[in-house]
Amino acid sequence: MIVVAGEALIDLVPQGTGALAALRPALGGGPYNTAVALGRLGSPTAFCSRVSRDAFGEALLDGLRAAGVDVSAVQRGPEPTTLAVATIDPGGSAAYSFYVDGTADRLFSAPAALPAGTTAVSFGTCSLVLEPGASAYEELMRAAAAQGVFTALDPNIRPGLIADADAYRARFKSWLPSVTLLKLSEEDALWLGGTPQEWLAAGPSAVVITQGGDGLTAFTADGAVHSVPGEPVDVVDTIGAGDTVNAALLHGLATRGALSPTALTALGPAGWQDLLRFAARAAALTCSRPGAEPPYARELEA
Repeated sequence: MIVVAGEALIDLVPQGTGALAALRPALGGGPYNTAVALGRLGSPTAFCSRVSRDAFGEALLDGLRAAGVDVSAVQRGPEPTTLAVATIDPGGSAAYSFYVDGTADRLFSAPAALPAGTTAVSFGTCSLVLEPGASAYEELMRAAAAQGVFTALDPNIRPGLIADADAYRARFKSWLPSVTLLKLSEEDALWLGGTPQEWLAAGPSAVVITQGGDGLTAFTADGAVHSVPGEPVDVVDTIGAGDTVNAALLHGLATRGALSPTALTALGPAGWQDLLRFAARAAALTCSRPGAEPPYARELEA
């Protein structure tokens, strides 16, 4: 079982140009998208979060169930669902404005235990920024790592939500001893500062950096570097692409029996090349259609 811990929200995606373009609600949130992608790829997956009892919250849970994701660890609350208003630039890249005050996911509390059979837990995005939930997710991360569970972190930086950038950067560094796999975009890496080598020295066994259309690069604790080019695709938008990479990496590692620090290093050049190419193909399919619509396993087998 791969557990994904973090927020579920509604993306409001513009259907045209201009500030007053009609907005289409879409299921979203970095961790939510990762969970859906894992379910569609066929990995046994559970979602650990706090979701509103409003209509958006029900739709979010329905989306998880449709992807085969276990929602028994989801907490519920009467507060409204978080909203993220997307802006799409001419190249398909998305930026977001968030409506987060008093929303349900911020009140997440750390569970007493992880679901039975948990082999990995994935964390990231808004859930590690917004208190008091951020401290609860941090507690869960540290507890999972202390139990020897594989932990993945995708910070997925949203600068508009981070009131104190220096404090967040320091907090990010404090998580690294509890992280097995760190995945982040080039933009995230620049914002955070530091290098893959510095991050590896702090704890992770591997760091994967996404470079948009230029592909992916993995850095491992043994000093190796593995890169693959991006998959050519007509980009509609990039919503959910990074989340799909995160899911594809975890799914690929699970199918290889490689959800451990030792196994990550033992993948070797051929194993990393196959894994990164798989993630690049999955992300390309997500970018080829509007919104966060990660691929199903059958689409990647074609």
